[in-house]
This record gives sequence, structure tokens and C-alpha cells, in this order.
Amino acid sequence: MKLREVVIFSGQVFQVPPCVQRIDHRATHGWQLRYGGTKLFSDHSNDGSGAARALELATRELLRRIATLPAPTRLQRAPSQGKASQLPVGISGPVVRVRRGGRVRDCSLAVLIPRFGAAPVRRTIYIGTENTYTPERFEAALARAVALRSAAEAAYQRAETRARRAEAQALKQTRRAAA
Repeated sequence: MKLREVVIFSGQVFQVPPCVQRIDHRATHGWQLRYGGTKLFSDHSNDGSGAARALELATRELLRRIATLPAPTRLQRAPSQGKASQLPVGISGPVVRVRRGGRVRDCSLAVLIPRFGAAPVRRTIYIGTENTYTPERFEAALARAVALRSAAEAAYQRAETRARRAEAQALKQTRRAAA
């Protein structure tokens, strides 16, 4: 887990993990945890003398939340405002094309498969040709596309959570070695 250097108003320098932000505003001084909801860990002082203890508590709570909660994902959950079709997110179509050397057009749905740590992949779900296309075949292809996208999102979520927990373990070991 990458730590960043934060200098607070009193001039103290801290190594801060991601998802922990410094709040210094009027009478509020502390570290805000932003993972699975927000929580403020106050310095309980106006001079910043309690900042180290507050950061320690925020980091401990961050590690606890990473160990117990699924990682927040950046995958899009709802279709964009400008999407013309009523298809779910990550699914577009039907795409109509003529294959090279063919005379009959065929239809398919395009599904964007997210992969954690790698570029997404596009898969096509065949519906039929212009002669065999029916609303029932479209619905069956849409059901397959939704199932494919859902399985990919679940795999992405698992991989992201696994990666976050591995980073948290590395941070724990670094903190133990420093103590």
C-alpha cells in the first residue's frame, strides 16, 4: 500500500495510507477515514499534538475495514445519461453487420468484460441473422449477456478485494517492523 507524505498545519510530517484524509478547518482537526463510509478521528487538540495518535487509530480502523468489507469498486453501476438504449451497463447493441464474403446480415450484442488490473475485453453474444432474428432470441441473448457481465463484475470485485487485503497485510507488516 503506497503511503503519501502529509504535512499538517503545525509542520509535523506524517506517512498516510490511502483512504485517510487530513481535515483542518476552524476548530476541527483530525484524520477522516473514507472507506466503507466516513469516520473522523479527532486530534482532540488545537495545536496538532494529538495528530499522531488520531492517525494511528484511523489506520487501525482502515485495516479492520479492509479485512472485513468488500473493496469499493470503480465499475459503473448505472447506464450513462446519454445512453439511447435501455440495455444494462456494459451491454450494447444489437450490432448488425455483414461478415466478409457473406450476403446475410447478422445481429449480436456487445458485452464489455471488466478485468481487474488489465484492460477490459469485448465479447459478442450472437442473436441471429436477419432471417432468424426474433424477439425471443434477442431476450435469450440479452439474458446470456447480463449473466456474462454479472459474473465478470463479481470476479472483478473479488480480485479487487483480494488485492486490497494483500496491500493491507503489507502495510501491517511494515508497521510491525517499524514499531
